[in-house]
Amino acid sequence: MATYNKRGYKQKTKVDKGDNISEESLQDVEDNSTTAEVFNTLDETASKTEDFVAKNQKYIFIIIGIVAVVVLGSLAFKEYVSKPKQMNAMNNMFQAQKYFDQAVTGAEKDSLYNLALSGGEGKFGMLDIISEYSGTPSANLANYYAGTAYLRLKDYKKAIEHLENFSSEDEVLAPLAKGNIGDAFVQLNQKEDALGYYEEAAKMRNNGYTAPMYLSKAGAVALDLGKADKALTYFERIKNEFSNSTEAANIEVFIGKAQVLANK
Repeated sequence: MATYNKRGYKQKTKVDKGDNISEESLQDVEDNSTTAEVFNTLDETASKTEDFVAKNQKYIFIIIGIVAVVVLGSLAFKEYVSKPKQMNAMNNMFQAQKYFDQAVTGAEKDSLYNLALSGGEGKFGMLDIISEYSGTPSANLANYYAGTAYLRLKDYKKAIEHLENFSSEDEVLAPLAKGNIGDAFVQLNQKEDALGYYEEAAKMRNNGYTAPMYLSKAGAVALDLGKADKALTYFERIKNEFSNSTEAANIEVFIGKAQVLANK
């Protein structure tokens, strides 16, 4: 007699409970085996590390010792050499700064700038600070003072030399140093160089004091070099971005001049 399976009919399969237990047991064995392999690998790695350390401990201790000496030496240098050196530099720089400030605001400027540079009354000048305390923040700042003093004394090459040795992140001093180099190059009739420094000074900070001042100077030099389009850009920035600045007072005149020259 022919037999057939009805639609949807599934033949029952007898599953032995013992088989299920065996499968679970096998899984446990596999898990335990994997864990064991991991621990064996870790043991082997640890053993190799121990062997390496045992064989090379002399060199490892030497390296550790060198690192410790460098770190401790650096800390000691900062604490017992750099800090006292900087304090001495600041104390010895006080009189030179006083001469410089008096030169900026008072009469007999040339003699006061010379005193700021070379010292007076038995005190150090900026040049002494640069020489005696090289590498300190005071020596760095002394380069700014010395460069500016030389600029006022019309020794433009020395002004550039010292101002280029000055570095700062200060909001005002950093662009002033670059701008002063530009002023020196103008006096040396190296106007392309001057324009580059004025542009750099204007870009360094976006404050309402140095940015419009050096945009104005850059624009004036650009006009002189026949770069009216560039000058117009700088003058329009002053008008649009720094309308409250001193340079903005007559900026329309410069904009008009730049427009006329740009359209020729």
